[in-house]
Amino acid sequence: MREVRAVVSGRVQGVGYRYFVRDQARSLGVSGWVRNNPDGTVSVSAVGEEVLLMKFLDSIKAEGDPYIRVCGIAIEWHEAYSPGDGFEIQI
Repeated sequence: MREVRAVVSGRVQGVGYRYFVRDQARSLGVSGWVRNNPDGTVSVSAVGEEVLLMKFLDSIKAEGDPYIRVCGIAIEWHEAYSPGDGFEIQI
């Protein structure tokens, strides 16, 4: 199991991005959370098999979405010590 932590920048607040990320995670069976940051970015923490996390990271670019515009994703990889339980939107 691996954990990936990401900070996503661009037009990612006020456009349903957190819900989009949650849906992508759930469809891939990835656990973790997503939340808005005060500076307008969005933080994501996801746990799962590395191959699934790579697919997840590709999917959260939201390419082709008319409202969401991801300009950058800063990524850190870590070893995961727990598989987690579901994927949630943090407030």
